[in-house]
Amino acid sequence: MESKQQLVVPENRSAERLDCFLAECLPALSRSQLKKLIETRLISIAGSPVKAGRKLKGGEVIDVVLPEAEVPEALPEALPLKVLYEDQQLIVIDKAAGMVVHPAAGHSRGTLVNALLHHCSDLAGIGGELRPGIVHRIDKDTSGVMVAAKNDSSHQHLAAQFKTHSVNRRYLALVHGLVQNQRGIIDQPIGRHRIDRKKMSSKTRQGKRAVTRWQVVRRFDVDRLTLLELTLETGRTHQIRVHFAEMNLPLVADPLYSNRSRINAINDIQLRSLIEKLPGQALHAKLLGFVHPVSGEYMEFSSEVPEPFKAILHYLEQKYSALEGGKDQDRGSQE
Repeated sequence: MESKQQLVVPENRSAERLDCFLAECLPALSRSQLKKLIETRLISIAGSPVKAGRKLKGGEVIDVVLPEAEVPEALPEALPLKVLYEDQQLIVIDKAAGMVVHPAAGHSRGTLVNALLHHCSDLAGIGGELRPGIVHRIDKDTSGVMVAAKNDSSHQHLAAQFKTHSVNRRYLALVHGLVQNQRGIIDQPIGRHRIDRKKMSSKTRQGKRAVTRWQVVRRFDVDRLTLLELTLETGRTHQIRVHFAEMNLPLVADPLYSNRSRINAINDIQLRSLIEKLPGQALHAKLLGFVHPVSGEYMEFSSEVPEPFKAILHYLEQKYSALEGGKDQDRGSQE
């Protein structure tokens, strides 16, 4: 069933294009979706259809008609699923990099939800038709620990813990650049990027508070890389990736918030080759801790860094251990 929405352009707002204003006010819609709404005359001002480039001066009332979305059906699929723990209330899995969490446009099959529906026969409807059992999500190319609920009461209990930020979530990330301090906190709101709808940004008028705590695990000075352990207080979309990209410390191999020039700047050919084998950003959800919805017991689960991320870290550890050993020998000979 179609829905209607009315947007009022503030009087004191700077002049801007209609499509830019709509992109900010309707973050759930992509630029192509907005373009289609305009082209099919479903967006109007004072009853008249408008063009994407119309300049808004302030005070306009925009009518938006949203047609009923075509929702893909979530079907069970026999996909590989690494289960870390399971009982009648919940299931904890180690998500592989490259797997989308739930069905959406362009990803109706091959998702974690499809795999869970096959593995657990009693998930249907819990948390919504397209997200059965899903309490939280991690990005497609991020690997690591996730929990899903197997009934409504457990879903509500776990969702409340995520909402109050009492869940313990720790990540490992490899970033371009040398982080100077040993630890710190990033407290910057995150919302949909005003121009590129695939991205998130802190430079938005409708951002939600996002807090990331970080500490340095090791600096790889010669290659200008830093390994970080991160603790999330909130869980906004692309939170870690945005926070560090906007500090000019983008995650290694991030296809959205970094670029090829950062990898090309690494002189070590073997290291570059290992990085190129990453399926996406060098980010891994290594630990998840929460209170069990029935027993009240605190539970904690961890996941090993997957290949090829592990191969990069192993190579760096060997390389820098050798470099540090050489420095120790030089100091010994000088003494």
